[in-house]
Amino acid sequence: MFQKVHFIQKFVNLSNTSLTCQVFRSPGGDDGVVSAQRDDEAVQRYAEQFGNLLADTGWPRMSARVFAAILGSEQGRLTAADLAEQLQASPAAISGAVRYLLQMRLASREREPGSRRDVYVVQDDFWYESMMRQDRYLTRWEDSVKLMLDAAGQGTDTTRRLRATMGFLDFIQKEFDGLSDRWIKRKAEIDAELDAEFSN
Repeated sequence: MFQKVHFIQKFVNLSNTSLTCQVFRSPGGDDGVVSAQRDDEAVQRYAEQFGNLLADTGWPRMSARVFAAILGSEQGRLTAADLAEQLQASPAAISGAVRYLLQMRLASREREPGSRRDVYVVQDDFWYESMMRQDRYLTRWEDSVKLMLDAAGQGTDTTRRLRATMGFLDFIQKEFDGLSDRWIKRKAEIDAELDAEFSN
């Protein structure tokens, strides 16, 4: 798990800067960074690894690769032709992959101004939106399990198993509610930090 988290952090860092930066000596004697150039090759390599990690958790592999490629792109948006070239995949494979992402609302489709080409975009808050969809799924799962529980009778092994399941789903549901509130507050802080950093 630590290795996966460490790799994702490297991927995020590389999306903005390279692994090596030129260092200068300021007149006051302090070291500073002259420039930090994006390393496209490294970003794409780590994006491919991130896509494989997503596929390992159950994502369709090509959709995972497409998602990671868009996420790591400089503008957070790529055309189907861009994706086919970067991933060395057929137009049909890209079409199927983006269709899945659009259906799952993991990406959106936009039209480039003055062009007929569609671009596929990963929004900044997609993780939160994905989590909220899981919250809605939990509610539906809980309702469905409740129906089974009502029909299972009393004092049976099935009842015990279903009540344990209900307890878990109820616990997770309540945790989601608190997590959502905490994330909204934390996101405001992160947005302020990023606005300050990228406005310079």
